[in-house]
Amino acid sequence: MGESTVKAEEGRTATPFPTPSPTADEAAPGAQATEAVTVTDTRANPETEPDTAPNTEPTTAAEADRTAPREPAPAPPAAPSASAVSEVRPRRLGRLRSPRRPRIWFEILLIAVSYWTYSLIRNAVPEQRTQAMKNADWIWQAEQTLGIAVEQSVNHALNSVTWLIVAMNYYYATLHFVVTIGVLVWLFRSHPGRYSAARLTLFATTAVALLGYYLYPLAPPRLMSGGHFIDTVVRHETWGSMASGNLKNMSNPYAAMPSMHIGWSLWCGLTIFAVASAPWAKILGLLYPTATLVVIVATANHFWLDAVGGMLCLAFGFTLSYLWYGALPHHLPRRAADDRRPPRTLVRRLSPRTEDRDERPASR
Repeated sequence: MGESTVKAEEGRTATPFPTPSPTADEAAPGAQATEAVTVTDTRANPETEPDTAPNTEPTTAAEADRTAPREPAPAPPAAPSASAVSEVRPRRLGRLRSPRRPRIWFEILLIAVSYWTYSLIRNAVPEQRTQAMKNADWIWQAEQTLGIAVEQSVNHALNSVTWLIVAMNYYYATLHFVVTIGVLVWLFRSHPGRYSAARLTLFATTAVALLGYYLYPLAPPRLMSGGHFIDTVVRHETWGSMASGNLKNMSNPYAAMPSMHIGWSLWCGLTIFAVASAPWAKILGLLYPTATLVVIVATANHFWLDAVGGMLCLAFGFTLSYLWYGALPHHLPRRAADDRRPPRTLVRRLSPRTEDRDERPASR
């Protein structure tokens, strides 16, 4: 019995169980591995197999140049269209015509060069004495016909008051430059947006006056023959005037038409009257060209009609400035378009004692 039991157990043990076949999902990794191995094994071995690939490397420099890849040539820049050009030009012109904040070094250089050029051209005009005397006689007769020939009476009347006529001589010699430069500096500092237009007015007035000096030489009344007028500078030996005396050879004596004393003084007066805010300044602005008119007649340096010529030159200057900037100087903004400085304001600053007092706690 014992033996049979052992045999039965051995028979059960020896009987093999059926082995399950692998599924498709389980067999896939193995198959992939086998394929990978097969691909690896089928690669060519460079050590055992001969190199059958053709040699494509160039053998000479010429072949290298022919076989090298060439970069495409850059396309030429496209020409701007007519519409783009037409848009750029108005922008540039608009920037030039917009008032900009002046630069001090440029303005000093410009004024110096301009006055030097003005004096050079004015004094380079041929001294046509004969023609200048004829023109002076014609002006004097024309004023007599019009009933405004009172220059001789004013000249003789004021010459009798020594202190007054001497003051007028110095007035004629100095204020013509001092007041004009002072107004330019005032506009530069306080009204930079209006400065360029006002300066253009002054420069255009002076430029057209040079044309008058060349085309119409005119002797002043003090140089007319016949002794009708008194040269007050010579009579009272006044210093500083280039119209008479020791400095007369430095200036052209036959450049009396138009009168730039009137042109410049009227420019100063109108500018002050239109721009200044104080009433007393406006009154002084109107009195200055009026006093200048009396001075140029009393000192026998100009006729009344010379003053009219100066006014016409100034009108030309204002017209040119209006056409360029689109407005008269006093109608432009006070500050320039490119002026980035903060406006001048009154800022109240607390003193250290006040700050300490404000930071202390309030007493109970």
